Amino acid sequence: MFEAFLSAEPIIRLTAFLGVLVAMALWEVAAPRRRREISRVIRWSNNLALVAVDTIILRLSFPIVAVGLAVMAEERGWGFFNNFALPVWVAIAASMLLLDLAIYLQHVMFHAVPGLWWLHRMHHADLDFDATTGLRFHPIEILILMGIKLAVVAALGPPAVAVLLFEVVLNATAMFNHANINLPRPVDQILGLFVVTPNMHRVHHSVAPRETNSNYGFNLSWWDHLLGTYVAQHAKVHEGMETGIEQFRTRRDLWLDRMLIQQVRGPASGGALDPKVTTKEPVD
Repeated sequence: MFEAFLSAEPIIRLTAFLGVLVAMALWEVAAPRRRREISRVIRWSNNLALVAVDTIILRLSFPIVAVGLAVMAEERGWGFFNNFALPVWVAIAASMLLLDLAIYLQHVMFHAVPGLWWLHRMHHADLDFDATTGLRFHPIEILILMGIKLAVVAALGPPAVAVLLFEVVLNATAMFNHANINLPRPVDQILGLFVVTPNMHRVHHSVAPRETNSNYGFNLSWWDHLLGTYVAQHAKVHEGMETGIEQFRTRRDLWLDRMLIQQVRGPASGGALDPKVTTKEPVD
């Protein structure tokens, strides 16, 4: 069963991606949380064009991706899980949990290391906040992230099916927690005990540096609470909260060509170790 599942990887990934993107887009139209400030035509066309550029560069740069490496690791006995006789379901669950922790830690690193923040800030420079924001990453950052992911997969030796499930879930939750959707408060509070909700992650896209450098989780919400990087924000603040980066505030900055050269268009201020970033304060 797992072999058939893995052989259909491209179809599974593409179907899940398109299905979640369409679902979030329809939800944003039916029940938006915040008023849209910029035309979807401008933002969606450029954000999705960036996805195409990232995908092409990634496929040309890496002869093997995470699922393929997991299969190879299993065949050659590489990594932690390939050297212990664990029940399959335990290995899958533990692998997905550890992969999610790795994503959290690398996200913290991309905010803390100035050279990496220089790349990652493009993700934060979107002037609106919706599902396509979750897909907006510089190609060089995507290549670094893939390199880190491959190193983690080689070290852990997770089941290939766990890697595929994790990547599908992570891609879906990234679009969900960036979506401009209005979740009923009780639903948001219950979901927030387990996964990152749009209200939680929207704080991370605030123009205020103390909020930008918090709420790093993409999938599970536990890591921010356990490791002290969680910042709460009252519901009434979200509608008026300003998102983006201070240096890039024009609509022209949302175009693909400007996104790709953003790194040479000003200092990379606002990262977690920037001296101007103050200690987190509670939001009223």
